[in-house]
Amino acid sequence: MTKPMTAFTTDLQHSGMPAKDLDETIKFYTEVLGFELAGLFYNGANRCAFLRYGHLTIETWEGDPAPGITGAINHWAFDTPDIEAAFANAKELGLNFKDTEIQHIDSFWDNGIRYFNVYGPNGETIEFCQIV
Repeated sequence: MTKPMTAFTTDLQHSGMPAKDLDETIKFYTEVLGFELAGLFYNGANRCAFLRYGHLTIETWEGDPAPGITGAINHWAFDTPDIEAAFANAKELGLNFKDTEIQHIDSFWDNGIRYFNVYGPNGETIEFCQIV
C-alpha cells in the first residue's frame, strides 16, 4: 500500500538555486544577509555551496546558467532517512521521475549524498535526498 511521500521524509532539507557568480553569491548571503557557509564542495570541476540561516538552507552552485528572473529556484529537497524505501514508494505512486534510478554525489558532506528527483504538477523539481 502506498503512502504519501512525507511518510519517508523528516523535513525540508534545502532549496537549490544556480549562481551567476558563486563567490559573489556566497559573499552576499554571508556578509550582507548573515547566513552561515555550512559547506563548500566540489562536484566535478564546479563548486557547490550550502548557505544556512536558522532552518533555511540554500544550495547554490556554479556550472548551470542562472535564470536571473523571479522563480529562479531550481528545486526543493526533502530530508530522506531511507532513500530506497522512498524511491520504491514513489514508483508505486506513479510519480513522474526526472531520475530513473537513485543518484549519488560522493563529494558532498562527510560521506556523500544519495537522491532522486521527481517532477511536480507545475514542472517543478522535487528532490528526495539522504545525507550518507
